[in-house]
Amino acid sequence: MEIKDLIEKRIKENKILVELESGPGQIPVLAAVGKGLAEAWENSLLALCAFGCEVRTEYDRKDQAGNYEDPPSKDCSMRMVVESPMSEPMIHRAFPGGLEDLEEYRMEVVDGIKDGWIRDPIDPNDRRWEYTYHERLFAYKRTQGEPAIDQLKVLAEKLAKTPHTRRAQAITWQVWMDPEIEHPPCLQSLWFRLMPIEKDHYRLNLNQRFRSRDAYDAAFMNCFALVFLMEKVARLIQDQAGFQVSLGRYVDESDSYHIYGHRLDDFKSRFLKQCLNRKFEERTWTLEFAQPFFDQARPNILDKVKKMNR
Repeated sequence: MEIKDLIEKRIKENKILVELESGPGQIPVLAAVGKGLAEAWENSLLALCAFGCEVRTEYDRKDQAGNYEDPPSKDCSMRMVVESPMSEPMIHRAFPGGLEDLEEYRMEVVDGIKDGWIRDPIDPNDRRWEYTYHERLFAYKRTQGEPAIDQLKVLAEKLAKTPHTRRAQAITWQVWMDPEIEHPPCLQSLWFRLMPIEKDHYRLNLNQRFRSRDAYDAAFMNCFALVFLMEKVARLIQDQAGFQVSLGRYVDESDSYHIYGHRLDDFKSRFLKQCLNRKFEERTWTLEFAQPFFDQARPNILDKVKKMNR
């Protein structure tokens, strides 16, 4: 089977959708669907590979004469739909990184283990990070010195009190600062909605939006961590409301979903090769398989973060 045959098969299965083709001055709009995270992410990359447009980026390397050394990036606007976020197999083996990296990133986003790496905004010599997603979501500050806002606590309380609310949203963007910083947040917002299943049982649905997304090198780890953040919010709601909360569908939207030009050769030789030569079960891992590796890695991760804090 060739890649084009695999993509045509996914289109017939309604796993890949072209909502708007690329045209003059237009970025294509694509959608990818999967029962679980690994399947949805794989379909999103296949869709991008087949229907994405070529666009230059600020990070493309140039030679001394000013000529580009890197090919253009592949880009699109992407809607990724995960029907059952915790369904197995959850982990795709082709994401660039190892299981310890995946657990470290999950702990960074969900548990805030790297919030101590954020710079002092009034110290011009402090070269640490400008933010973490965890800090922006759990300790959002309007101005220095004002109390931090735990946005996820606030929205969980709102959903527990009013399950049908449409106002359960958290944001990361700080308009007075982010347009000027070197690496502004890619994740922009999280929107949660409860839908009833039966008496005293709801499903929590999540829509999230990224302004810019490295589809190959970052998106899978982003999604993996945010599914666990979704699970954390479900527990917060359930603890306060007294009704059961299960996870519903997860929709992940990216304004710019791209593969950098200098990564295209690796993408083709590693990711596409796996899709063509291995069965789906052979290019994925279950969470059950990965969990002992996560458990083993956690003390090392915490020790590394502690040393960096010092």
